[in-house]
Amino acid sequence: MPAPAAPPRRTVVTGGGTGLGAAIAQRFAADGDDVVIVGRRADVLVETAGRINTEVGRDAVTTYACDLADASAVEILVATVSAGGPIDVLVANAGGGSTRAGADLAETASLTTDLFTLNVLTAVLTIEAFRPHLRRPGARVVTMSSIAGVRGGGTYGAMKGAISSLTLGLAAELGPEGITVNALAPGFVPDTGFWEGRLTDAAVDQRVRPTLLGRAGLPSEVADAAAYLAGPGAAWTTGQILQVNGGACLGRG
Repeated sequence: MPAPAAPPRRTVVTGGGTGLGAAIAQRFAADGDDVVIVGRRADVLVETAGRINTEVGRDAVTTYACDLADASAVEILVATVSAGGPIDVLVANAGGGSTRAGADLAETASLTTDLFTLNVLTAVLTIEAFRPHLRRPGARVVTMSSIAGVRGGGTYGAMKGAISSLTLGLAAELGPEGITVNALAPGFVPDTGFWEGRLTDAAVDQRVRPTLLGRAGLPSEVADAAAYLAGPGAAWTTGQILQVNGGACLGRG
């Protein structure tokens, strides 16, 4: 008799309602995972889950609305999701914002604190809360850095650089338990909410011109990279920052 089919992997994608998170959730659902998408806006999550489930032809995606900067809310999220069993893949994608200078130091401090909360604190709380519930061995953690965190990009780049550093430290801690931790560092991917209202012709040209491939990226291409890091081909890949930027910033060993 053939061996029984393995149950679907249990995957969590934060910031999964829009942009890169939605594209990653769609890819994992299409690959057969059961996916929980997490974000602040319940209506957006439900709409995205419905679209993906229609595309893949099954109820692959469920939703959980949560403010990931609220420690108590994250504890409830993790208790609810982990009740169904260990987590196989955790994609800490929630984040956003951009570098802005305030009118004075007080406003600059507030804007910088908001950036830290949105990009770094959400990742730290999410990963730490899910950490005891990751499958051992075999779980995969994927974080979302940015080209801005690799080559420098103001305060936003500093936050994404912190994500890269966090990733490397976690890889060292979780490697002995058979868990891989890697970061994605996408370049210019305009078809996301991150760029809404900021896509002038000059802004596009400024970001496309440095690429070696002469074009912007697609959300699906970042999702493909996430699928690789979470797939069997990356079982011996950990502590890496995978640049997905069309050659706009060259890799360094």
